[in-house]
Amino acid sequence: MIVRILSEGQYDVSDAALERLNDLDAAVESAVEAGDETAFAPALAALLDGVRSVGVPHEVDSLDSSDLILPPSDASLDEVRELLSDDGLIPG
Repeated sequence: MIVRILSEGQYDVSDAALERLNDLDAAVESAVEAGDETAFAPALAALLDGVRSVGVPHEVDSLDSSDLILPPSDASLDEVRELLSDDGLIPG
């Protein structure tokens, strides 16, 4: 699976890593739903760090489309709220 972090790049992430990322995504979703700015920033940072740690940078010259698109690290709570679906940022 190819995951794009906006303004940063793409990462190849194995399907086996999605469960861990879904747990991190749930914390972001919870902070957004509660409007909790204090919990939001560290939750988003943890999710993006999770992608970076389990993923491998995708070929820069590749024109492959992303399977998932995550907000940049400096995204606001309101910006992420607009991106959320019923399944969070990472479906599953």
